[in-house]
Amino acid sequence: MTPTITHINDLVDRCRCADNRAQMEIYNRYYKAMYNTAYRITGHSAEAEDAMQEAFLKVFGKIESFQGNSTFGAWLKRIVVNESITSYNKKVRLAEVNYNDELKNETDNDGLILENEDENNQKVRLILSKIKSLKKNYRLGLTLHLIEGYDYEEISQIMDISYANCRTMISRAKESLRKKLQNEE
Repeated sequence: MTPTITHINDLVDRCRCADNRAQMEIYNRYYKAMYNTAYRITGHSAEAEDAMQEAFLKVFGKIESFQGNSTFGAWLKRIVVNESITSYNKKVRLAEVNYNDELKNETDNDGLILENEDENNQKVRLILSKIKSLKKNYRLGLTLHLIEGYDYEEISQIMDISYANCRTMISRAKESLRKKLQNEE
């Protein structure tokens, strides 16, 4: 194992003993990536923060259930994705009014926390804004597939749709995105 993986496993073991410093260390390591994941699903900064915080609380409360079958980061990400989808579905069901909560110092114009300079690229910003403008299920499907790296089977389970429907939806979402990007040029 690499030293980083060993260190994460050590932190997880310390979290099992309710070590607050270990929990904070894990939070500090993962919060940017998990916020970005939540933001891409919910589409709103405050909802993404709430979903991310709920996911971390759930993780630390159920750390005993982590068996190490996958990496800790993958396990955490799965919980964040599920919390984000739950939050997103609640908003859709309740038909809440959209709100705009900008974190001016910590985020880019789309609300994503920047981890590296590649995201400052204008094409990336354009693609992200066009994904954001897609229909809700297209946006969610593309985000899970292209950005988060889930396969069709996992997405069909997450979105509670058939495998064939998932493939069709993502294909149509890609085509819709392609058309939007062509119109931009």
